[in-house]
Amino acid sequence: MTALLRSIALLLLLLMLLPSSTPASGRVIGALLSSDLPRYRETHRQLIKVLAAHGINASSEIIVQTPNPDPQSWGNAMRKLTAYGADLVVAYGASAVATALKEGDGLPVVAVDAVLAEGASSTDLCGITARVPMVTLLRVLQEIRPQQRVGVLYNSREVGSVLQLEELRRTARQMDISLLEGNAGSPATVESATNALLTKVDSLIITDSSVVCKQFDRIVARCHSARVAAATTLPDGAARGALVSLEVSPAEQGQVGGQMAVRLLQGARPEQLGISQPRKIELVLNLKVAHELELTVPFQVLGMVTRVLK
Repeated sequence: MTALLRSIALLLLLLMLLPSSTPASGRVIGALLSSDLPRYRETHRQLIKVLAAHGINASSEIIVQTPNPDPQSWGNAMRKLTAYGADLVVAYGASAVATALKEGDGLPVVAVDAVLAEGASSTDLCGITARVPMVTLLRVLQEIRPQQRVGVLYNSREVGSVLQLEELRRTARQMDISLLEGNAGSPATVESATNALLTKVDSLIITDSSVVCKQFDRIVARCHSARVAAATTLPDGAARGALVSLEVSPAEQGQVGGQMAVRLLQGARPEQLGISQPRKIELVLNLKVAHELELTVPFQVLGMVTRVLK
């Protein structure tokens, strides 16, 4: 018996001499993506880098859910994360954020690459917003082609898309712009909603919707065929054929989100961290598309943009 006690005492001593674990040791992070879009994958890669720099093993401590972009799938995915025992959830996109807050039952939520309402707050929420001033897109479009009819392609089932639509409505009224709306509430209705708008508008704003943006390249191709200028807040949207895009940086979104996740695991509370504003917002103009659509870009617009693609 004495030998057994000595062995136990020696084992306890060895455990005390081992290096202490990281603050996140043994913790589980859930990642809920509104859908499997390149923007969210890039944001997630950047977030993983930050977590890895703090000793968090991505393969064993991060559980990723990429559901279909619909309310039922978002809810099911979030319930899986809570059942698994996640200590916090990083939510990519406004729809994932809304679902995580609703289904998380007090679980800390880090919002990244999400169009959040102005002044959005919750005791369970922190992160970085992807909200950009939609008035900028309207001003650029009006400068290039005055007195035009502007279409908006949105999804009434996605929070971020609706927020952008509401902002566009308010701004269009102030600028006396005719705004036509097309609701693509499911993947099957994107093409019909797009085609209906393209017969009536001079330009088309593509909002922050997973359902819509999954068909972005097809929508832009239809715009070109109809001689309609496309505008979007999708990162790399201008590089993929839109006339103009107003973009946040996925790298910044992931880095800030990762830093906040680490601080939560170290004991901070979401309300202490709050919602950060993006520091890097680019207004990108595709001059090649302008030439293809036979549009003259005024010097005033060239002075507004931060990057020109030729």
